[in-house]
Amino acid sequence: MSSPPEATLRRSLLSDQAYDLVRNSILEGTLPPGARIVESELARQLGVSQAPVREAVKRLVHEGLVISLPRRGSYVRQISDDEAADAREVRGLLEESAAREAITHFDLAARVLLEQLVNGMREAAIDNDLAAFRGYDMGFHRTVIELSGNSYLPRLWAVMEPSLLSLRIVGDPGFQGDWTEMAEAHQRLIEVLASANRGRAAAAFLNHATGVEA
Repeated sequence: MSSPPEATLRRSLLSDQAYDLVRNSILEGTLPPGARIVESELARQLGVSQAPVREAVKRLVHEGLVISLPRRGSYVRQISDDEAADAREVRGLLEESAAREAITHFDLAARVLLEQLVNGMREAAIDNDLAAFRGYDMGFHRTVIELSGNSYLPRLWAVMEPSLLSLRIVGDPGFQGDWTEMAEAHQRLIEVLASANRGRAAAAFLNHATGVEA
């Protein structure tokens, strides 16, 4: 017998809660790479059965933030320096290409949207909410990718985005610098887009993506 619609909806909502809890813990660094995700403990913490927690973990595995090892359990994904370097290189190529084309579509509406995301970063930095900061950071770069007008770049970015999160390529919670300054670095990227200089924009986003700030 199938579950009634109310039970199915409740289970889905509980799974969403578990997903948000674990995902935010990973993004803000509370759950570091290699940390084990114990479904029974999460279930107790949320006051639910293990079924919705198990569904949440499966979603995180699909996103690439968690790995599941047979008979060993689930763990926050660990990455090598080589993987991180490869991801930064590919990200840099995507953002370099996107920024060059985004220049031609940069208008007042685009500026307002990007500045809203930067303001979100500023507020998250003040609140020390690293999960929120990473969300705004990712949204900023996703917006520039979409602003390029190239139909393939957003698809490629969508494939890479989970890896960029799991590899801590965007908004690294281990960053020891000033998060407010990091937000201002994104404001400077907006000004570069506003300059209408395609070469300068491409170089700025490439440098930002690869960690070589001008």
